[in-house]
Amino acid sequence: MATLRTPLPDSRTEPDGSAVVRVLSYNVRSLKDDTGALARVIRACAPDLVCVQEAPRFFRWRKAAARLAAMTDLVMLSGGATAAGPMLLCSLRAGVEHTEDVLLPRTPGLHRRGLATAVVRVAGARLGVVSCHLSLRAEERRAQAGMLLDRLDGMGVPHAVVGGDLNDVPRGAAFGQLAGKLQDCRAVRPWGGEATFPAEAPRKRIDAVFATGGIEVLGCGVPEDLPGVTGADLRAATDHLPVLAALRVPAGG
Repeated sequence: MATLRTPLPDSRTEPDGSAVVRVLSYNVRSLKDDTGALARVIRACAPDLVCVQEAPRFFRWRKAAARLAAMTDLVMLSGGATAAGPMLLCSLRAGVEHTEDVLLPRTPGLHRRGLATAVVRVAGARLGVVSCHLSLRAEERRAQAGMLLDRLDGMGVPHAVVGGDLNDVPRGAAFGQLAGKLQDCRAVRPWGGEATFPAEAPRKRIDAVFATGGIEVLGCGVPEDLPGVTGADLRAATDHLPVLAALRVPAGG
């Protein structure tokens, strides 16, 4: 499928109560890089929901997360150190119904992983949201992908989105496991750039946004040509490029 060259749809509420939402997935490398550039990229994307990976986890992490939220005109929804790195931010358009931070089983000698999860309402739509950052080890990564899918099944929502750094490429087992059950939004409706890592010279697509089947994908990719986003800011903000998706979520639920 050809990459869309038309502008990505803005957030809006449709006459039938369905919601067009913008979902951004972004590995921010614990805010070790240029936070001004990072904030400019996020603001230009105008997201309703942000699935953050590698959020600050250590000394005064809540203060650092709150600062990022304030710099981007968003609010902290869930996650951070309590989810071992994944975090959710949202705009005031999202009404929060429920949040839960989930720690996944730890393999001795490897970094602890977790999920930041929430259920929100946007206009007339009810939506589950998950931010994830999967393991560097293939076997553990596959197991975590299965646990993520189990968590989605248990959220009790008709529609859900997942944003994450998968540490895996589309032909990989964990990526394929998720794409077998969910829509890989970039593959369904490609828009913008494709490769996400490393930011300086991207060669691999290891970051993605997924959606359950009832959600209409309007476009998804790296927002490299989005007004307000510059190549210099993308390279300075962190070592990953962000993935932005526009989705139409049906009303109800």
